[in-house]
Amino acid sequence: MQMRMNHRNVNPELLRTMMGLESFVKGTGLDPVLYELIKIRASQINGCAYCLDMHTRDLRKMGETEQRVFLIPVWREAPCYSPKEKAVLELTEAVTLIADGGVPDDLYSRVREQLSEQEYLAVVMAINTINCWNRIGIANGLFPGCYEKQPE
Repeated sequence: MQMRMNHRNVNPELLRTMMGLESFVKGTGLDPVLYELIKIRASQINGCAYCLDMHTRDLRKMGETEQRVFLIPVWREAPCYSPKEKAVLELTEAVTLIADGGVPDDLYSRVREQLSEQEYLAVVMAINTINCWNRIGIANGLFPGCYEKQPE
């Protein structure tokens, strides 16, 4: 496999802009494990193998169990996720697939039972950020195995 282009070299401002979004999300205080769960679920939905490879590795490096990593696609049936994590995973699916029905009021209510207004907005920005990364990765032909830890 071969990348179509190295977006980092072709347009460094793209990388700076995206890293600015990453810094913003991290600066909200969003739990890093929760952020990785968001990244993995969105990447599964979008079919971004590059991001899925990166973020499952990152989550494992954070000490997450294989069981929780492997069960993300079936989080509804898995008892190993907290109510907050389940709410965020459901919101991740709705925002990633926004054209399929948006974020219905009942979902918003369930999520807000778990998240403050500030946390809700942080999660929405986290979902948007990984969806953007997925589209960059897929459009540029990134694939598992060309993973490089990006600078913080």
